Amino acid sequence: MLDGYPRTTAQVDYLDEILANGEQKLDVVLQTPLGVEAKKYMDAGDFVPDSVTNKMVRDRLSEDDVENGFLLDGYPRTTAQVDYLDEILANGEQKLDVVLQLTADDEELVHRLLGRAKETGRSDDNEAVIRHRLDLYHEQTEAVVAKYAERGILTQVDGIGGIDEVTDRVMQAIKAAQAARLKPLWPSMPSAAS
Repeated sequence: MLDGYPRTTAQVDYLDEILANGEQKLDVVLQTPLGVEAKKYMDAGDFVPDSVTNKMVRDRLSEDDVENGFLLDGYPRTTAQVDYLDEILANGEQKLDVVLQLTADDEELVHRLLGRAKETGRSDDNEAVIRHRLDLYHEQTEAVVAKYAERGILTQVDGIGGIDEVTDRVMQAIKAAQAARLKPLWPSMPSAAS
């Protein structure tokens, strides 16, 4: 789970990116039935229900391009979604290597999102909706964070700073997780001179 990943031109060559939020927004733009349903919740600042989000993620994770890895942005947000994702991954013989949590003070987040509203004109970026989303995060998503921390795969990344600075921190955390996953199964062989 990576929520609100800072976007730059930086490329993650070894991961295929799946953006759960992006999938929802694409469906909204395309006016698919799932998108129309999702937009109602997004405009109110509510989480899109599991029945909608889970289907989007399940469909996306079934595609061939996720074979070598993927990045989920903003999913899972509830413990029920964690359980659903666990089931999807188990069926595909996959697992999560790392869960990143970008950390920032609530007031900083409100300030940033109000700034984004001026730039993008998003209907769900007004102060009341933003604060409602933060309340939902504290009520629901903090339990997800705790669950992944218990599993030992949570990495917190400081989300304060410029886009490039935060992106560098995210990339370092992803690379560290990749390196840990790719560690050799046996110790280094002694040299011939030994």
